[in-house]
Amino acid sequence: MEFGIPREVRDQEARVGLTPAGVGALVAAGHTIYVERDAGLAAGFSDEDYRRQGGKIVYSPDEAYRRAEVVVKVARPTVEEYQRFRPGQTLLSFLHLAVASPDLLEALQRVSITAMAWELVTTPDGRRPALQVMSEIAGRLAPVLAGSFLQTHHGGRGILLGGLPGVPPATVVILGAGELGTQAARAFRGLCAHVIVLDSRLAQLQTIDSHLGGGIITMQATPHALRQAVAFADVLVGAVSVPGQRTPLLVTREMVRTMRSGSVILDFAVDDGGCVETTRPTTHRDPTYAVEGVIHFAVPNVPARVARTASYALTNATLPYLLALGARGLWPALREIPDLSNGLVVREGRLVHADVARGLDREVEQ
Repeated sequence: MEFGIPREVRDQEARVGLTPAGVGALVAAGHTIYVERDAGLAAGFSDEDYRRQGGKIVYSPDEAYRRAEVVVKVARPTVEEYQRFRPGQTLLSFLHLAVASPDLLEALQRVSITAMAWELVTTPDGRRPALQVMSEIAGRLAPVLAGSFLQTHHGGRGILLGGLPGVPPATVVILGAGELGTQAARAFRGLCAHVIVLDSRLAQLQTIDSHLGGGIITMQATPHALRQAVAFADVLVGAVSVPGQRTPLLVTREMVRTMRSGSVILDFAVDDGGCVETTRPTTHRDPTYAVEGVIHFAVPNVPARVARTASYALTNATLPYLLALGARGLWPALREIPDLSNGLVVREGRLVHADVARGLDREVEQ
């Protein structure tokens, strides 16, 4: 099978779809991998690294797409990339179609693309391996980001996350007890912050409490509890995800108004639209803005801040699926591997994922 690894073109997207080692594994299995020149450079991988692993360097994005049966990406394609789709091609990427511009789905349908969304590839026990590793990274970065934005010279409250003897720590409120929320809670707790986690699922609260061995406060996410917790938060972390759909708005502007000036919101749910009413997407180049005196951080591709680690993690999560695709072929792999079929969003131009269709208020196309 012929795989294409184009260079990511979204602003400040430094990750790459496959590391050199991942390319080497596919080459060893008998496949041909076309890597666009400098595709891995921002993540610390040179063209020579890919050549040593058997990858074939191509010198334009057009060639990377034209030669590939299967295109492996990180970020969802841009308008510029739509023009490079080849009829009948297969695309694997984070897509988040529920909040994407409608012209992306139109482009996939127009060219009869088969597209799998990494964020929806789901194992039989409910894990989403590619999304999970990105969530782990974002969660572990949360205290690094929050601690910086809380500093006085960033306009923050001037609070040290862990406090000092005689000085109380920051109060961190995390919405969502999934992978991202758990990692963020562990990281903030490790810095001795006061951590409160809210979720509507009691089982998730029990799990996070068990995994972290206590040391955090868990609360059922009732409207009253949400209002109370948000008002006391020095740092509010949005870590909510609904597969295939836009994230529900849990925090209203009125609730943001109750937060103290210089507090920080990290809305990691912005990948799927955000869970805070005052959230709008930002970039690594200009990551924050203030509303109601509260600093908002809402960068969709947070793991790109540690592009090398993120690219290794993504390859670890996705390489088994790429090897299976290569060994079995596309349609047998989709029949035999539930994880992949769960991530199938568009099949030969037809929207086939029920959750995504619901999120777009459309019908599944047979």
